[in-house]
Amino acid sequence: MDHAGMPDLTGDLNFGLLFLIGFLTSFHCVGMCGPLILGYIAKNAKAGQHSHTAHLLYGVGKTLSYTSIGALFGAFGAIVAFTPFTQGAIGVAAGCFLVLFGVHMLEIFPALHHFQFKTPGFVMRFVGKEYRKHSNPFVIGLLNGLMIICGPLQAMYVMAAGSGSWSQGAAILLFFGLGTLPLLMGFGFLTSLLSANLTPKLLKASGLIVMALGVIMFNRGLSVTASGWDFNTVVARVSLEFAPTGSENPSCDNEQTIHMEVLKSRFAPNKFTLRKGVPVKWVIDAKELNECNKEIVVPDYGLNIKLQKGSQVVEFTPKEAGVVPWSCWMGMIPGTFIVVEETPPPTTDSAAPAAVAPEETAAQRLLHQFREQWQKVLD
Repeated sequence: MDHAGMPDLTGDLNFGLLFLIGFLTSFHCVGMCGPLILGYIAKNAKAGQHSHTAHLLYGVGKTLSYTSIGALFGAFGAIVAFTPFTQGAIGVAAGCFLVLFGVHMLEIFPALHHFQFKTPGFVMRFVGKEYRKHSNPFVIGLLNGLMIICGPLQAMYVMAAGSGSWSQGAAILLFFGLGTLPLLMGFGFLTSLLSANLTPKLLKASGLIVMALGVIMFNRGLSVTASGWDFNTVVARVSLEFAPTGSENPSCDNEQTIHMEVLKSRFAPNKFTLRKGVPVKWVIDAKELNECNKEIVVPDYGLNIKLQKGSQVVEFTPKEAGVVPWSCWMGMIPGTFIVVEETPPPTTDSAAPAAVAPEETAAQRLLHQFREQWQKVLD
């Protein structure tokens, strides 16, 4: 049975959330970037030019800038995270920052009113100088990526660094940047439709989404560090406490074999029950590889498995009973080994079918229903 884990940051749903965060926080951006847009609109009007092309150039420049800098932050995270533990620690730190920044956006704790990074003075001086020098909307859009004084943009750059991947960092900022464009490119019309009371509510809604993404990233970090406190591992441990189970895998007395497929966004299955002290042959069939699932890490066993298209076998021996977490190298796709002391009953018929699993207990049924409901929420 597969675990129903927490959502990751790579699915269409979460990229949609990033777009929504961009749109909601763009009401904050209007006050900062709106005058810059009015500047090039006024110059185009004096020259008798239409603003449509200028808006398009500004949007392309801004999106390109956000995406490129997001890729740089993601690459920086990958360089700093030279071991799975440090990568996980960065994810935990980034998740904490996002949660705190989301609380800051809700404006419920005055102590967090100034919670954001201070932009270096030389960066602000450079950006200000270039803004005064250029009137080209494409260049103005490019310079927007350096407006690190913007709190929501800081949060997205932190998320990009926490991803530990240049491609994920670029994707995070791409969707966030696209979300900011509709309002900024037509803010004169759109803002006239909004009451003064609605904008703060929209900003608070984006704060809740930022907090949710922070929790997801925090959980990812816990998964990669193999702390045993990520959502997937805790659910497996609770399952084991409520209803201890025996090995479910076909095996003989001196070997146990498990089979798994690697798909685009999941491992199937992602939970295995193993016997302590019995060598394991883990047959992995990599059907759909991508940047995220190309590598599997099992920190407790010191395994760092680089996958190739097709089938490969990994061998190890579980030495201790308990729950052993593992995941893709980015912590987005989790799995667990449940190692038990139990040994299967002897059989005299080698062709006999595998033992029938015992009937579910009330605790098992309750946990199973919880997983089904959680999966429906994710779907």
